[in-house]
Amino acid sequence: MVIGIGLSTAEEISLIAKRAGHEIMKVYKTGFTAVLKTDHTPVTKADQIAEEIIIHAIREGITSKWPIVAEESISKGKIPKIEKTPFWLVDPLDGTKEFIKRNNEFTVNIALIDNEEPILGIVHAPAKNISYIGFKDGVFLQKGDEDGVAISVRTPPKNGLTAVLSNSHANAKSVDYLKNYHLAKTTNTGSSLKFCMIAEGSADIYPRFGPTMEWDTAAGHAILKFAGGNVLTTAGTPLKYGKNNFKNPYFIALSPDCEQFINK
Repeated sequence: MVIGIGLSTAEEISLIAKRAGHEIMKVYKTGFTAVLKTDHTPVTKADQIAEEIIIHAIREGITSKWPIVAEESISKGKIPKIEKTPFWLVDPLDGTKEFIKRNNEFTVNIALIDNEEPILGIVHAPAKNISYIGFKDGVFLQKGDEDGVAISVRTPPKNGLTAVLSNSHANAKSVDYLKNYHLAKTTNTGSSLKFCMIAEGSADIYPRFGPTMEWDTAAGHAILKFAGGNVLTTAGTPLKYGKNNFKNPYFIALSPDCEQFINK
């Protein structure tokens, strides 16, 4: 099954992400605490409130017929059955560690998957007041309530690639992988903003040799995909969605033409 998503639906989902982001910022400005889930990752009141808002809004305002795979619900054992229908992937607060550090590099991620591929992605960064909206008609960066501006990946500059790594999850394997390329610069940031940096042309490559779940990547993947980039496994195949355990393999997100910068 392949479905089409138009601008109006994309904008509706973006508004839902913003509504969740508004509530996240209310918590952000308080003396919140974090607890550890059974998988030893942190969760805060903001994660839980945002997920409730998103699920309710999708169910009541968009559609009730497609499953919603959401991080906090999964952690509580609420695992929907995924078959051949489209389904939603929701990370209500991507970058909880960044949220706890109060460095503003956290996002609300909402994606729609069809035929194992992301066909819609919304990445909203509430502390930065920016949103990325990606679907078949392109990718748009919206600052505050301004009209969205179309963005796309860049042709990497001749002096080398800009690589981006995780703030909280960078590791030696990712760093070693980048040694295969001629780099001009390496930077670090949190959450799905790494995908968005490539999509908007401020970076070129992001290797992830560490654990991620589908809800961590799907929205950012959609943003990068519709901006002209790719997310590939280490085997060179496209990253797919709807796996039995929702766990991703290692992957590389990149703009086209990066192979020209492979060290000979």
